[in-house]
Amino acid sequence: MNLREYSVFDIMGPIMIGPSSSHTAGAARIAKIARQIAGDDIKDVQFILYDSFASTYKGHGTDKALVAGILGLDPDDERLPHSFELAKEQNISVLFIKSDKDAQHPNTVRIIIKDKSGDVTDILGSSIGGGNVVLKEINGMNVEFTGEYETLITKHIDKPGIIAMVTKVLAEYKINIAFMRVYRQLKGDNAIMVIESDQVIPEDVRISIENINGIERAIVINSIKNTY
Repeated sequence: MNLREYSVFDIMGPIMIGPSSSHTAGAARIAKIARQIAGDDIKDVQFILYDSFASTYKGHGTDKALVAGILGLDPDDERLPHSFELAKEQNISVLFIKSDKDAQHPNTVRIIIKDKSGDVTDILGSSIGGGNVVLKEINGMNVEFTGEYETLITKHIDKPGIIAMVTKVLAEYKINIAFMRVYRQLKGDNAIMVIESDQVIPEDVRISIENINGIERAIVINSIKNTY
């Protein structure tokens, strides 16, 4: 069993708009991370809801929270109850689909984002309580990160030297790696690396990493901390 230390804030939950830390704060955070991965040029979004999310998403405000996150709003943003109107103003269409399939966690959502150029980003995440979340998939590839740390995600070709070059750049900027995981489906094919760091990852670091030969894209997910 993996043990983690819990603070009183994890137990009490975050400051937020809405009745449930799992159904509103957590939902907003999953969607905000999905937006950071997909980028800002969003055209339409499908939310596929599983288990508890599918059963109670309207009554608990999960739908408004998910849309708010896609717009980049935090769980305690006073505009959250008006997220549908804000999405309409930005010409972002949203669709909610209730799935009858089982998920690993009852508060799970798949977010399928299409941008204006037609590119699609597919994210699977779960709200695990107290406003905390875990991301489980990016574009069909299994991953695992929480958004509690500053997170660097690279999409790259699985070949020797890529990891060493990325970590070299981070070391040059004195960015300490807290956790690192590499995921791939086939040897020599596309891979995803997730690095959670103790420091903020500046934009010039992200650009330096994205310019490494073999890196297709580098994304920085800003850490999402509970506020109290």
